Amino acid sequence: MKWYKKYLSVFEKPFSNAPSEIVNEVKQNLSKIKSDTPVASVVVIAYNEEKRLLSCLWSLSDSKCKYPIEIIGVNNNSTDRTADVYDAVGLKYYFEEKKSAGYARNRGLYEAKGKYYICIDADTMYPPKYIETMIERLKKPGVVAACSLWSYAPSKEFPRFWMTIYEFFRDVHLFVLSFKSPEYCIRGMVFAHVTDLARADGYRVDIKRGEDGTMAFGLKKHGKISFVRNRKARVVTSTATLKADGSLINAFWERVKGALKGSRKYFRKNKGVVKDHPSNLIDKD
Repeated sequence: MKWYKKYLSVFEKPFSNAPSEIVNEVKQNLSKIKSDTPVASVVVIAYNEEKRLLSCLWSLSDSKCKYPIEIIGVNNNSTDRTADVYDAVGLKYYFEEKKSAGYARNRGLYEAKGKYYICIDADTMYPPKYIETMIERLKKPGVVAACSLWSYAPSKEFPRFWMTIYEFFRDVHLFVLSFKSPEYCIRGMVFAHVTDLARADGYRVDIKRGEDGTMAFGLKKHGKISFVRNRKARVVTSTATLKADGSLINAFWERVKGALKGSRKYFRKNKGVVKDHPSNLIDKD
């Protein structure tokens, strides 16, 4: 997966250190990816992602897609230089004052012009054919949503060799899970769906995480959620979620325990309402 290596030069680095020639390149390329009648809306949500947003937009600016698209951003009330990054590359973006991934995705959903809505997270880099691959999957009969796989950007703490092993077992887990419970495979950074169907219910805004899976669960009643295993749609993202668990071993073990605890999801479809853990609820006060 060498396609992403050039983007690492600005990945997780202050925007003030970004070379002007790279910023200009991204701006020029993004200006060419505009359509007033897009097939898909590619929506980049960002909250305090100054250090990762440029690498994300750089990768999107290199997209090779045969379908007309629009790329728009949402600044979820950031307090860092996230807005400056959007401004510097000339990308149209919207300000969403209320904080949560749900609010940010809903703002993009409201502004989207495309038949399909492709979720983009600012801490993730996307391969050139990602957008096209996701659109083609959504165009298949009966498909209302799609999700793909992801790898992690390697680092000293998380070296590529061990990450490859970790990702292999994670991919197997998601593959088996996708048959009966595809909504549990969803991650917002690799999620795409039909725009109008999603607008009917909107993303949940009262939870810290899981708004993507909840949306997928709601979309199931309209059609199929397709699991894309094509490497053209495999993205590379930050290890921030893994770091939250400490070492790679701890992160792996925590996920194994979670998989074992919910093993029934491998064999039975979820027909009820997913219960929210109190710690995942956003305090309205």
